[in-house]
Amino acid sequence: MQRKEVPEQYKWKVSDIFPSDEAWEAAFSRLEAGLDFSKYRGTLGTAEGLLAFLRAEEEVSDAAYRVYLYAHLKRDEDVRETKYGSYMSRVSSFFTRFDAETAFATPELTALSDEALDAYIADPRFKDYDYRLSRVKASKKYTLSEREEVILAQAGEPLTTASLVFMMLDNAEVDFPEIEFGGERTKLSHGLYSVILSGKDREKRREAYEKYASAYRKLLGTIATTYFGNVQKDIFYRRARGYDSCLQMALFEEDVDESVYRNLVECVHEAAPLMHRYLALRKEVLGYDTAYMYDIYVSLVEDAELKLSYEEAYELCLKGLAPLGEEYLALFRKGRDEGWIDVCETEGKRSGAYSSGVYGIHPFVLLNYQKTTHDVFTIAHEMGHSLHTYFSNAAQPFAKADYKIFVAEVASTVNEVLLLKYLLKTTQDEKLKKYLMNYFLDMIRTTLFRQTQFAEFEERAHAMAEAGEPLNKDNLSALYRGLNEAYYGSAVVHDDNIAIEWARIPHFYTSFYVYKYATGITAAICIANRILREGEPAVRDYIRFLSGGCSTDPVSLLKLAGADLTSSSPFRAAMKEFEDVLGAFEQLCREH
Repeated sequence: MQRKEVPEQYKWKVSDIFPSDEAWEAAFSRLEAGLDFSKYRGTLGTAEGLLAFLRAEEEVSDAAYRVYLYAHLKRDEDVRETKYGSYMSRVSSFFTRFDAETAFATPELTALSDEALDAYIADPRFKDYDYRLSRVKASKKYTLSEREEVILAQAGEPLTTASLVFMMLDNAEVDFPEIEFGGERTKLSHGLYSVILSGKDREKRREAYEKYASAYRKLLGTIATTYFGNVQKDIFYRRARGYDSCLQMALFEEDVDESVYRNLVECVHEAAPLMHRYLALRKEVLGYDTAYMYDIYVSLVEDAELKLSYEEAYELCLKGLAPLGEEYLALFRKGRDEGWIDVCETEGKRSGAYSSGVYGIHPFVLLNYQKTTHDVFTIAHEMGHSLHTYFSNAAQPFAKADYKIFVAEVASTVNEVLLLKYLLKTTQDEKLKKYLMNYFLDMIRTTLFRQTQFAEFEERAHAMAEAGEPLNKDNLSALYRGLNEAYYGSAVVHDDNIAIEWARIPHFYTSFYVYKYATGITAAICIANRILREGEPAVRDYIRFLSGGCSTDPVSLLKLAGADLTSSSPFRAAMKEFEDVLGAFEQLCREH
């Protein structure tokens, strides 16, 4: 389908940011002309000087995010259009210059005494910036001189080279073999690989699995070197700033206590036998004597998809999210009715789905909706992100509105869990009920177990490099294979192809990001269950969390909603949920 064929009600209104490309160009020109912060140098030791700087920085940031979002959305409407790719490059370059231009601020602030910073934090004039200033105070021991900070800021672009190289390899230069699919010979791709691995044809799954791995195997040495470069980048920053480890650096930047990460890994290790039990059940239900990693994505329940139109799917989401109250539902409808969402798959449009937003403008959601159960849940998921953004922007000043990545997956997953539980409760179709249980088990397998496995891989790979061991295709593959065996157990075969799966994971180039998916689903299960159990008081606390932005650290915000990740309780509760659903699913499978 061509974009021009899509009815307007199924397109997002990017004109709500800028009415035209000409307006974008004018805004970008104003941005570039105003990029001069030299007059603020040396003034941050006075309340008047600091306040003037913070407000000027905020004004530029607000305008810059708007030009970024417009370019980003327009590019994704048709990635073949080079104009908006150029817009994105110009904005990226601007942000690098902006970072360098304001690099003096942190060293100036960290040079102040704790007493001076405490005085600013207590001053009502700085109430919009008190959390930021408290983080400046905490970061004093990791902040360098102004000259060194400028150098680190300027190093930002070249030090992303490893990530850019991987993106180019992964998206353009991996030479996938041809495969027959749907009666035609076609090149294997990321999207087609996912479709085949979730399909019924086992021989086709095996063929795709082997061919997909063979394409990466040809580039394995290059990808290993690229990944080593990315790890070395992290180590460079870690050493330059004086952190104890790359993990500590990543956790500090998010203001997350290390106990949260350790609780996650410990509890997932404890629950590994449950995952082994689930995979043994999969093998039993599929009737295989031997199961392989290409067998773990196929649904155990056939022909039970929710094949709904977009309008039907949206209404179903509204019913599933009814426990969140009328205020939430009204905003959910608003997204559909007022141009937040780009619904249809069209030629050249970016694949997948996401939510994105800036302060003072409604959020935007990209979909490529198809009549599948997965895409019904995708609506709930992405609108969860959007309403988190909406509530934070509505309740917080600009300086505190942008919530931490650590909590970014919580609201989206709360929506998925509530929708799933609604469907399980209301469906009379036993086959659909089994399908949804299978869906939930796989959600936990991929989001909680798999992402924790990825996090462990990252931590161990960084530790190897820190110890002076160069990362190469052999030791990275051996590391990954060992983790795969621990996480998935003896019910599946761990072959040479799964050992190189690390080579195709884009998230490894944003180090220590993936564990947040696992903590996110853990918190979401805890919060959703509390909402269903307690009703309005739990919803009220949850809206406080959604409205929190970055007014305090993200772990404390989650505590408002009833999820204390510094305790092992939420993690064990999530594992108990997995165990309970697994038990019910086993019973249904063995009864029929």
